[in-house]
Amino acid sequence: MKYFILISFVLIASSFSIAQEIIIKAANSNGKAALFSLSGEKSSFIDSISLTNNQYQFNLADNHPGFYRFIFSNNKWIDFVFDNENVELKTDVNNILDSLVIVESVSNKLYYEFVKCNKEYKTKSELLTLIINEYPREEDYKKLTRQTLAQAQLDYLNFVNTKAQLNRNSFIARYIKTAQYALIKPDIHKHEYLKYFKTYALYHVDFSDAYLIYSDAFTNKTIEYLSYYRNPQLPMALLEKEFQTAVDSILNKAKVNDIVYKHIVEYLLDGFKKFGFDNVINYIIDNYVIADDICLDEKLETALERRINQNKLFKPGFIVPDIELNDSAGSKVKLTNINTEKTLIVFYASWCPHCKDLLPEIYQLYKNQKDKQFEVLAVSIDTSKTDWLNFIRTNKLEWLNVSDLKGWDGKAVLDYNIYATPTMFLVDRERKLIKVITEIEELKKFL
Repeated sequence: MKYFILISFVLIASSFSIAQEIIIKAANSNGKAALFSLSGEKSSFIDSISLTNNQYQFNLADNHPGFYRFIFSNNKWIDFVFDNENVELKTDVNNILDSLVIVESVSNKLYYEFVKCNKEYKTKSELLTLIINEYPREEDYKKLTRQTLAQAQLDYLNFVNTKAQLNRNSFIARYIKTAQYALIKPDIHKHEYLKYFKTYALYHVDFSDAYLIYSDAFTNKTIEYLSYYRNPQLPMALLEKEFQTAVDSILNKAKVNDIVYKHIVEYLLDGFKKFGFDNVINYIIDNYVIADDICLDEKLETALERRINQNKLFKPGFIVPDIELNDSAGSKVKLTNINTEKTLIVFYASWCPHCKDLLPEIYQLYKNQKDKQFEVLAVSIDTSKTDWLNFIRTNKLEWLNVSDLKGWDGKAVLDYNIYATPTMFLVDRERKLIKVITEIEELKKFL
């Protein structure tokens, strides 16, 4: 016997704290299931429950309008909108979207119609736009194609601005208003597309609506906007500059609401971290996190916290902490005892691929000094003495090699807020920071 999902919420205005009864019946469901609240790409666990009498049932208190996800034991899920109304959905767990029937809930009907409308419009507009731009002659067929695209846009806007706005204060109406596509005019030449989208893609986004953080509206619009600045043909340095320009456009608009601002900053930091855009991360930290004293999520990774602290403290002129560690022979080495005009402090690890390439290059600079202008204090974050010593011997690094073999928990690592390897600090005789060095060419300029 098949059971269909039945999700019923008695949803009252979000300002009230009333338990919400959730009843779920599902075809092919068994075991435990869980309810999550969604915010961008993050999910927050609310409750879990076992199947009893062919249904899941529990109470939800202190709910807020937004997107929720119910995950079944087979790790399949259904997303729905909570918008202060009763919700009743039916589906089969093995085929959730295709079998989904929204029995009751205006907001969920609008949401799933919006998803379908977006998909259909995107497919149709891309094809029609291609014909308009590539068809060689100006004749009736091309004119008809423009008219077809114009009608598709009118239909789309009719849904977004009329059908979806019957209750303008509802969560779903505000979501659709913000999440809608920026429609390009049929007569704009393809070479003007990027300029147009960079100007108008964020036009309808309501950055003042804090409740929209409980959806994918801001994160989706952010990634869409960044895509207009992505050019795979650019070298990394120039691509990061492009992304910094995009970040400025997004975050300066988001500043109208502190909650939304923080939400998007965290999303950008996490996204750029995944793809290794270090200079963009530093740019966001310096110009937004530190400048506006944003208190980031307490669950943010330690590496990012250290990065923020390092950017805050380690500015040119800052007196860096002293370092006192054993060298490879077991003798004490102190940074304050190094008597050269400049000292390059390098935090590295034997297992770090970039370190394996960079340190031998630095050693060549070090070895080829005519007069000793700088010393190198190479601080290993290895935990294996054998690995550390083998790295030194293999690369013949005859400079000051030190380590406490405590990895990321070593005192010097913590004092310098080291979040990645290699990390390099060029300091003067008084331990004043000259520059945090990011690459060898930059080092050569300061030596």
